[in-house]
Amino acid sequence: MTSLPHLTISRTNQHAPAELEPTSKEVVLTGDRPTGQLHLGHLAGSLRNRVELQERCDQTILIADLQALTDNASRSGDVSAHVLDLVADYLAVGIDPARTTIALQSDLPALAELTVLYLNLVTVARLERNPTVKAEIALRGFARDIPAGFLCYPISQAADITGFRGTLVPVGEDQLPMIEQSNEIVRRINRIAGEQILPESKALLSTSPRLPGADGRKASKSLGNVIPLSAPVEEIQSFVGAMYTDPAHARVADPGAVEGNVVFAYLDAFDPRVDEVSELKARYRRGGLGDATVKRRLVDVLENVIAPIRERRGALIEDNALLQHVLDDGTAHAAVVTSSVLAEVRGAFALARGRS
Repeated sequence: MTSLPHLTISRTNQHAPAELEPTSKEVVLTGDRPTGQLHLGHLAGSLRNRVELQERCDQTILIADLQALTDNASRSGDVSAHVLDLVADYLAVGIDPARTTIALQSDLPALAELTVLYLNLVTVARLERNPTVKAEIALRGFARDIPAGFLCYPISQAADITGFRGTLVPVGEDQLPMIEQSNEIVRRINRIAGEQILPESKALLSTSPRLPGADGRKASKSLGNVIPLSAPVEEIQSFVGAMYTDPAHARVADPGAVEGNVVFAYLDAFDPRVDEVSELKARYRRGGLGDATVKRRLVDVLENVIAPIRERRGALIEDNALLQHVLDDGTAHAAVVTSSVLAEVRGAFALARGRS
């Protein structure tokens, strides 16, 4: 097994059910769908934030493989194949499983049962009004051929958040309707129970602007305009070389636009020499700075960011036993928390406790 001392897992009562171990810390629930390796957009938008949050919050990262099936059911093998890829990505960027629980959604049956119970509290009309769902249905061209699982995935997300008693959920602005819908369910459960058994959650909005893909469109693995965290330097060079800049900046002497220029968006996200980047922007706007010069700088910046992640990930991905151990341990720990929540929600519905 790969020797990585920082992966020693010792949780004691971390994430213990609230009634057993009160805590003043925020409980953070976040996660990803296992549809491919994580990329630089994830690093800027969420991963760096998670590394910081684990130092001061009780954090769970949920690998949402069931949610991934809502629009990938015909490619379920691809979904399962990427689960350990995500674990390797998390550990390589500095997520510490002694501070952050990494769990697999499909191995937490309490979340599935919470979803079924919550389905009785939400109407189809309410789901169809959810602006995030409407936008994603349009993006995928489902029209009326919407998989029921996809239409109902906000309810599954509510089960995920409440299943960990989440109080803080890092999201982009487009996901705010999901938090609202989750809190609506929480309020209904608490009314049914006659007491507050579940907390409402707050959104933690990212302060990092969403990085575009190399072509200026939304960054997406399916569009092939992103670069994974394991990319070799040759791939970084190709990625940067293809980046959209300013089509009107035909000659070095021509003034160029920084706004909408993908190269500068990535420099803003990853170049630590902020003053130098500001000067480059001023020179570019005046004219006298070529795209090739700025792109060479970006290649060096991204290689400095990716190289240590690539090295750590390369060692981790060779040790499936270690990755599986981290995932199994985190999932077992999460099962205790989610089963406790399910027991309380079943009680609110006057259902027998059963076995969970």
